[in-house]
Amino acid sequence: MSSYTPQTDLPLERSRLVGMILGGVSYGVYLLLTVQALIALMQRPRHGQKIANNRRTLICYTLVTFALGTVCFAGNIKYTEMIWIDLRDAPGGPVALIKNVMNYRINFMAICCGYVAEWLMQTLLLYRCFVIWNWARPVMIPMVAIYIGMIGMVLLVQAGNGTVFYNINATLAYLAFEVAHTILYTILVVKRLLSLRGQVRQALGEYDSSTYNKIILMVVESAMAYSLFIIIFIIGFAIHSDSVSTLCFLSIIQVQVSR
Repeated sequence: MSSYTPQTDLPLERSRLVGMILGGVSYGVYLLLTVQALIALMQRPRHGQKIANNRRTLICYTLVTFALGTVCFAGNIKYTEMIWIDLRDAPGGPVALIKNVMNYRINFMAICCGYVAEWLMQTLLLYRCFVIWNWARPVMIPMVAIYIGMIGMVLLVQAGNGTVFYNINATLAYLAFEVAHTILYTILVVKRLLSLRGQVRQALGEYDSSTYNKIILMVVESAMAYSLFIIIFIIGFAIHSDSVSTLCFLSIIQVQVSR
């Protein structure tokens, strides 16, 4: 009597499970940040101050990105359940299901929602940068070019439906565009804030610049954490370490929005 033995890759299977656990933790942080942001946006200004004109836009943005992130996380949870429960006897076993994530609609939908959420978040970064630089064309042109390149790479990744996710070379290019976008954004924003701080000091003499310093520190710290995360993802993808790639991939959306 013959018995079917599925292929095994324990490090890859462990990375999927650990990635989902870490994704759950980061999603919890994301949920907390979303609630805090909505509370802050819905509060009425004190001392009769004027309500910001873009408050409704920011509330809609927060809700839409949270909804997309939730659908992405829920899709990953369902597909993880399918890997070890619903489809555990599928040809190739759990390893084949983890590698062939693009073959299943629910996971494909989760990936699509994740990418759309990232587009929206990068759009907010673009808007911040353009406002700080007063919509200067020398700043807008390279940032928009990188942003368009990111979208193009995502479309190439999604066009790989039915192929092994870890063999899609466009994913490497997309991650490189993300790192370039984050680093360029950080450099431009920090440079502009330092310039403005110097101008204020020159005009007012004795001036407490702690506000500028805190904003600069916040921008640099968030960019460093996210860039380091993406670089690890790129290295894992480039050397075909499926375990590292899986671990990073399952948490990337929540890490992105937590910035």
